[in-house]
Amino acid sequence: MFAVHVDSIFDKVQRCNLGCNLKWLCLSIILYSDDILLLAPTVSSLQQLLHICETELMWLDMSINVKKSSSLRVGPRCNSLCSNLTTLDGREIMWMNKVRYLGVHLTSSKGLSCDYDLIKKSFYRAFNAIYKKVGRLASVDVVIELFKTMCMPILLYGLDACPVSPRQLRSFNHFIVSCGRKMFNVNTSENADECLKMFGVRDVAEAVATRKDRFVKRYALSSSLVCVICSICS
Repeated sequence: MFAVHVDSIFDKVQRCNLGCNLKWLCLSIILYSDDILLLAPTVSSLQQLLHICETELMWLDMSINVKKSSSLRVGPRCNSLCSNLTTLDGREIMWMNKVRYLGVHLTSSKGLSCDYDLIKKSFYRAFNAIYKKVGRLASVDVVIELFKTMCMPILLYGLDACPVSPRQLRSFNHFIVSCGRKMFNVNTSENADECLKMFGVRDVAEAVATRKDRFVKRYALSSSLVCVICSICS
């Protein structure tokens, strides 16, 4: 029911011909549940999109939660001073260096990039919690299986769609190997890496490549937005 109500917001944004477009496809707004992401090439266009969404939300007897809203600049002028976006009633939406959207932390930079520090902390926290409880009691097979099902998804979350550099992949792999040294009680990273491979824990770069390939194949068979974009770019 909620999706039916907010569908008119997308229609309003699409008809205004503002924001970002890929040929004839409107990419100015992305809706997921009650999260709204607006994309625009200029600050003035983004301000207009905000007012359009706000007006439609008022008609639907809803409103924007300014305290949970933020703005992010990506591009060559990401560090330039800029006035904050304002709502119709004069409240300001602040520019941030980092925003969280659907569990992914996007950062303000010259190109699209993400901050994975919190993911690494969550990964270590999950591993330490498991190892503290069962690490010295359960067999290695049990610990590894818990590691693969409870810890690895935290580290790999979103990497099949988010930008990740080779340096970041090596950093992720370092965290996994350090956990392997603890689980197998070995002194060198080389030994830990070999043990992890024997138990089916793959290199992060390989795991991400597999997830990306599965992601593309799954949506290539659907009529989703990703499929439409791929057909336009090809």
